Amino acid sequence: MTGARVHESVDSDMVIGSASTPPLVVEHVAKSYEVNGRISPVIGDLSLTLREGEIVSIVGPSGCGKTTLLNTLCGLLTPDSGRIRWHGREVSGQPQNVGYMLQKDLLLPWRTALGNTMLGLEIRGVAPSEAQDRSHAMLDQLGLHGFADHYPSTLSGGMRQRVALARTLVHEPEVLLLDEPFAALDFQSKLLIESDTAALVRKSRRSMLLITHDIEEAVSLADRVIVLSKRPTRVKAVYDIALGAERTDMIGLRQSPEFSQYVRRIWADLDVVLQ
Repeated sequence: MTGARVHESVDSDMVIGSASTPPLVVEHVAKSYEVNGRISPVIGDLSLTLREGEIVSIVGPSGCGKTTLLNTLCGLLTPDSGRIRWHGREVSGQPQNVGYMLQKDLLLPWRTALGNTMLGLEIRGVAPSEAQDRSHAMLDQLGLHGFADHYPSTLSGGMRQRVALARTLVHEPEVLLLDEPFAALDFQSKLLIESDTAALVRKSRRSMLLITHDIEEAVSLADRVIVLSKRPTRVKAVYDIALGAERTDMIGLRQSPEFSQYVRRIWADLDVVLQ
């Protein structure tokens, strides 16, 4: 079985702006909060790389700082130290061409599925006809044909998350940052939307960084799984997942011996972390 545990590293000598430059490189980032006058470290010394066309999952014990890490990567928080480089350059504030999706769908209840999907395009000044066409096409790709005029209150949880995903993907971001977006879904809905997400991301050669507490989800979706330690969080282990390039049959994947081996090994890492 491939996927031996290794420590994550970054190449600090990459040529800025070259074709081989990864979309995201994180170098020795640290982040702390002040709580009741005391400094509480959340992220220790953390480094990772997200390559072009790659899906990376991040797992770790509850409260280890996964969401803080994602908020720091997308510019909502400023790191205390270290560097975050998007396409070889440090960016002040939020990076361009990055889509960010949360666990809650945050759909506007007074707008239809189409209206919610179009919202960001409208804000960016895209012509209404183009915004509508692009949004319709994205909803159709995500299995929501015929539901464009439905309001969020009439949609199931899985359908609402598909609308939220459509709203994120319709901008054609180069990188997706997902913070446990499927956690609240039932098992069947989760498998279906995982499959659709993986297919769209891989087909378009986008890069995706997924925060999840679900080890099976992490393994089924990702090319690599990064295991974080408890606070102050660091990269504890990295697994290269060799389960084929397509991976659209989520049930079939879960039945393979290799899949079970990855899950057990990653769980063992997390079990050690939690003790």
